[in-house]
Amino acid sequence: MNSEPIWKTWFARHGAKLLLFARQQARNPDDAEDLVQEAFVRIWRLYGHTGEVAPGLVYRAIRRLAIDWARSIDRRVIREQKTYELSPLSSSFEYNLENEERQQALLRSVDRLPMEQKEVLTLKIWSELTFDEIARTLDLSLNTVASRYRYALLKLKNWVPEELNNSGPELTPS
Repeated sequence: MNSEPIWKTWFARHGAKLLLFARQQARNPDDAEDLVQEAFVRIWRLYGHTGEVAPGLVYRAIRRLAIDWARSIDRRVIREQKTYELSPLSSSFEYNLENEERQQALLRSVDRLPMEQKEVLTLKIWSELTFDEIARTLDLSLNTVASRYRYALLKLKNWVPEELNNSGPELTPS
């Protein structure tokens, strides 16, 4: 007489086919064995006492579990994405890295400007003065202030990308 439990005999007969089916149902082939095991245990607990379990019940259980797992994964991904988007550290971490690098490149470029352009630029951008206020502060004509500012911006437009390229890999997403 066979001393193996009924479920082992049943599984030896149907296990390989169930696993093949589970691999087709699972999003991740590595989950297939877990699907088969969970489906088999669920069905065997319900119907195993009868001595014979119809393979179709386990196939249906595998299919349902695979759908449930996929939905669960989708919900988790959505939750994680929302959490990531709402988190102050999420996109801001990458954004801050990129901004930090750009800011450093900008500061290095500003340091390279001639003093007269640097002071006009600083008063205009960081001190938020108007050209008229800058002209009065530096005792210069309005045209001189405007041209120094324009020349400074032209230089920065060329120098900042150059600084970014020279300081290592650019952090902008491709």
